[in-house]
Amino acid sequence: EFKPLWRGATKIALLLQLGLKHSWKLSGTSVFRQAFQSFKGLRNMGLLVDGVWVDQWYDTKSTGGKFVRSDAQYRNWVTKDGSAGPSGVGGFKAEAGRYHLYVSLACPWAHRTIVMRRLKGLEDMISMSVVNWVMRENGWAFDENPGVIPDPLIGAKFMHQIYTLNDPTYSGRVTVPVLFDKQTRRIVSNESSEIIRMLTTAFDDVGAAPGDYYPAELKEEIDQVNEKVYHGVNNGVYKAGFATLQEPYEAAVKELFESLDWLEERLSKTRYLVGNRLTEADIRLFTTLVRFDAVYVGHFKCNLRRIEDYPALSAYLRDIYQTKGVGETVNMQHIKGHYYMSHGTINPTAIVPAGPLLDYTTPHGRDKL
Repeated sequence: EFKPLWRGATKIALLLQLGLKHSWKLSGTSVFRQAFQSFKGLRNMGLLVDGVWVDQWYDTKSTGGKFVRSDAQYRNWVTKDGSAGPSGVGGFKAEAGRYHLYVSLACPWAHRTIVMRRLKGLEDMISMSVVNWVMRENGWAFDENPGVIPDPLIGAKFMHQIYTLNDPTYSGRVTVPVLFDKQTRRIVSNESSEIIRMLTTAFDDVGAAPGDYYPAELKEEIDQVNEKVYHGVNNGVYKAGFATLQEPYEAAVKELFESLDWLEERLSKTRYLVGNRLTEADIRLFTTLVRFDAVYVGHFKCNLRRIEDYPALSAYLRDIYQTKGVGETVNMQHIKGHYYMSHGTINPTAIVPAGPLLDYTTPHGRDKL
C-alpha cells in the first residue's frame, strides 16, 4: 500500500549508520553531508509561485530556525443573506448544495471544520473531498487509499489544481481546509477558524442542526482563550516540530507545556473551556489534543509529558471525543500515516510507529463538574 513512497529513505538511514560506525569520507564529502543533501528530495511541502508548483520546504533559515506559519489568503465569508462578512467580499449566500469542503483527515486545522460540519448536521448540504494522508512532491493529493474522497468538480489529482482553478496566478502555500463555491467556482475561504464560524450560524435558516458554538455572551472570553491556545498549543506543536535549531525548539516546547499546564488547571474546575457548554474553543483545542500522544510526543519531540499524564486534560479529551458525532471524525490511520510518512526531514525512513495504544472511549467522569 505504501511501497513507492520513500525509495531514498533507507539509503539515507544506511549512510548515516555506516558513517557513525566507520567515520567514512566519500569523495571529500562526509556521508553525513551526503545524507543531508539527500533529504532535499524528501521535503514534500511545496507551494505555488505564479501558478506553478514548486516543491519547497518551509524556510527556517531566514527566521533563525523558527517555524513561522503564513496567513491564509482567502478570507471571504458565507452569510445568511450573501452580504460581506468581517473580511473579504460578499456574494456567498448560505444555500444547500452550493459549497464543497476540501479537507485532510490528518490535518488538525481541517479537522475542526469536519467536526463542525458534523455537529451542525451539514453533511447533506456541504459536500466534502478528502485528500490522501501522504503528502509527496506535489503536496496534498487525491491518490486512492482508504478514506480518500476524490474531487468531484474537475477530477483534480492534486489540491494545488483547485487553487489554480480559482486563480491561475496564485502564489502561496496550498493548505486545507478549503471552502469552495461550486456556483462561482471560487474559493470562499482557506482559514479554518473562520470556516467553523460560518458553519456555526450561516446555514441555520436552511436546515442546519441547532447549536451556537460562538454565542454572543461568551465571544470575548472565547476569543481570549482561542488566542492563548492557538499560539501555545495549536501552533505550538508545529513551532516545536518544525524548528531547525535547538534554541527555538526549546522555547516552543517551554511555551507549549506552560500552556498545557494552564489548561490543566482551568479544566480541573470546569467541564468546558468557556462557560458550561461546548463551544468552538473546545473544538479548536480537541483536534490538537487528539493527535498529541499519537504523533506530537514522538514525531514533534513534544515529550515532557503526554496528555495522558494530565488528569483533567486527558478526561476532557475523552469527554469531547465521546460527544455525539465527534469521535467518528477521528481517523488515526490518516493522522499517524500523514505525519510519519510525509515529513522526510523529520522521519526519513517513513516508518509509522505501532503505538501508542489509545482508548478515548473509557469513562471520563466530567459530567459531574
